[in-house]
Amino acid sequence: MTTAGMPGCAGCDALSRVVEELRAEIAKLQAKVAALEKNSATSSKPPSSDFGKAKPKPKKKKDADDGKRKRGAQPGHEPHWRQPFDDDDVTYSEIVCSECPDCHGALTPSKLPPKVVQQVEILVPSEMISITGVRAHAGWCRKCKQVHYAAFDPATTRAGLAGPRLTALIGYLKGACHCSYTTIKRFLRDLFGIKISRGFLAKVIAKVSGSIADAYDDLAARLPLEKILNIDETGLKEYQMRLWTWCFRASLFTLFKIEPSRGADVLLKMLGDDFNGLIGCDYFSAYRKYMREVGVLVQFCLAHFLRDVRFLVEHPTSRNRAYGQRVLERLRDLFAVIHARDDYADKDFTIALQNAGDELWAEVVYCVPNTKEARNLAKRFKKHGESYLRFITTPGLEPTNNLAEQAIRFVVIDRKITQGSRSDTGRRWLERIWTALATCAQTGRDVFTFLRESIAAFFQGAPTPRLLPDST
Repeated sequence: MTTAGMPGCAGCDALSRVVEELRAEIAKLQAKVAALEKNSATSSKPPSSDFGKAKPKPKKKKDADDGKRKRGAQPGHEPHWRQPFDDDDVTYSEIVCSECPDCHGALTPSKLPPKVVQQVEILVPSEMISITGVRAHAGWCRKCKQVHYAAFDPATTRAGLAGPRLTALIGYLKGACHCSYTTIKRFLRDLFGIKISRGFLAKVIAKVSGSIADAYDDLAARLPLEKILNIDETGLKEYQMRLWTWCFRASLFTLFKIEPSRGADVLLKMLGDDFNGLIGCDYFSAYRKYMREVGVLVQFCLAHFLRDVRFLVEHPTSRNRAYGQRVLERLRDLFAVIHARDDYADKDFTIALQNAGDELWAEVVYCVPNTKEARNLAKRFKKHGESYLRFITTPGLEPTNNLAEQAIRFVVIDRKITQGSRSDTGRRWLERIWTALATCAQTGRDVFTFLRESIAAFFQGAPTPRLLPDST
């Protein structure tokens, strides 16, 4: 007797179909759950999106002698001592020991150098500030029957109440220290005894912004001429308006631009349609559109690709996990070669990179399981794999976009503390001061000195200093 003739077979077939449908539905639900559980380690989401999620289980305490590295300074770590001030800059007082503290006998001077303690102290408010004034006297003209006053120096008129140093200090507190106008107002009142309104402080910041405008424009003009640029963007709020802060990091400077758009039009505006350099960026659609329209060469961030691979490693589907684990191993091999750069000769390093890149390509593109997530990853790498591995054949090009992400981190911190800008004037101030801070840090320049020199020249009506000496 065949199974087809057995009673109840039709019911078994129906149950089998139901089971298959339920399995397919479970797979879909598992994929949705996996997508919802994405975090900053498995996607391009910011780390702040991880807050509010379930806390991981606490790890068991390890024994003190388990061989793991302990917290704090490590044995053999070279200490870093602060360099003492020059003796010419210090006012010393001398103390002499004339009696032995043990036997109370008389001591004779020793040829050994003295022990030194240097101490820094701030002066009292009355000695920390200098208050000067200019009196313009009046004169009566008998012929014109009018009173005429002596003309103030233009620099004095532009500066007003706050001199160049105080103006630079206010700009530094506002830009570099994330201080609010209220905080600056209290700082000046409590430390210096100067009472200034928030409105006046806003006017001072406008002067600082104007003094560094030319330096900012100079860098903006240099931007399309750069050979390599790392670019990133982050959100910014202005009341209920959604804005975006773009970060352009070159080899010698970093420039920030606030725009209402996150699209490729910003790249066209800042770099033009004939940009001939290389761009390091993430896989965001604006960069891909700019790449298609302009034909620019791109290095997509391998760190972002690594997060997508980790998402597959943690996926509920076993085929995705196995595929993700294989790709992850090849990525680790590639980064191991990058980190061991000093152990290779130049030629050997290029060969090792190329071999690791070829192995990664083969693992990603071939032997792909028949799942949506794996096929999407393989399709993307097959289409843009060259742009993920362009750093292998381009010296000086970073495989990740960490340079831009590190530069834009300051902006994110400032946004969280100050809540962004409130006007177009505020946007221009943020663009300029962020650019000055990042570029000075990049070139090892003292940002306060730069602000002071820019403000002094601005008050005098003279050309303001540039952030980079040569703009050609």
